[in-house]
Amino acid sequence: MIGKIVKQVSNDYTVKIDDKLYICKARGKFRNLGITPLVGDNVKIDLENKYILEILPRKNELIRPSIANIDQAVIVTSVKIPDFSSNLLDKLLTIIEYNNIKPIICFTKLDLLNKEELDNIRKIQKYYKNIGYEVYDNTDLKLKEIFKDKITVFAGQSGAGKSSLLNRLDESLNLLIGEVSIALGRGRHTTRHTELIEVLGGLIADTPGFSAVDFNDMTKSDIRDNFIEFNKYKEFCEYKDCMHLNENNCGIKDNVSNGNILSSRYENYLKFIEKR
Repeated sequence: MIGKIVKQVSNDYTVKIDDKLYICKARGKFRNLGITPLVGDNVKIDLENKYILEILPRKNELIRPSIANIDQAVIVTSVKIPDFSSNLLDKLLTIIEYNNIKPIICFTKLDLLNKEELDNIRKIQKYYKNIGYEVYDNTDLKLKEIFKDKITVFAGQSGAGKSSLLNRLDESLNLLIGEVSIALGRGRHTTRHTELIEVLGGLIADTPGFSAVDFNDMTKSDIRDNFIEFNKYKEFCEYKDCMHLNENNCGIKDNVSNGNILSSRYENYLKFIEKR
């Protein structure tokens, strides 16, 4: 029988086949092969003995949160408590783009901003929209339309409002919402496991909050190529393999200078490259 893993708690995997759920164990061969079943995996199972026999090919996967076969990722981005982090947003966008997942940005807690702060965030939102990303406020009713027939992962720092947003989308979820530590500027990890939840005609993953994401096996070139607006201006670079660092006649640096590329995006790019 073939089903989909919709929940993992410790070594127990809940597999959905049609409308029925089966709690299964993974065969020992996966451990020997260094393979771990992930939520979102399509699997063959031994229905009688409740064992996962085979993991079908994945179209993509994320390591943290651990989930496979994702269609889109909603990056829940707080603008206050915790404060807006362009570094984390750009890091998530780059990693998600690299993994061939559609990124969607959702800004939360805009009601906590004063007029000057809100005006600044609106300019940032406009930039990300202009380079091709879908951008929403957490109060936008159009958000309810994006989940049908999709597997969606929610990502973002702890305390950004992921569980609150899911509860707003579907009040029947009643997901645990953690208090944000003002002293630390981050939230407690309220979600203890990864689970796919049926919401608005699709499957949504409410995943443990995280901020310590990494680029894993991405090269410097991979990071460069997944800053999507760079691809628009790289033809103006003198060198075909320009890394947009110290090269002369660099189209990217020129367009940062004239304001076509957001300076914070370029600064974050430099930080990411330096860490590789």
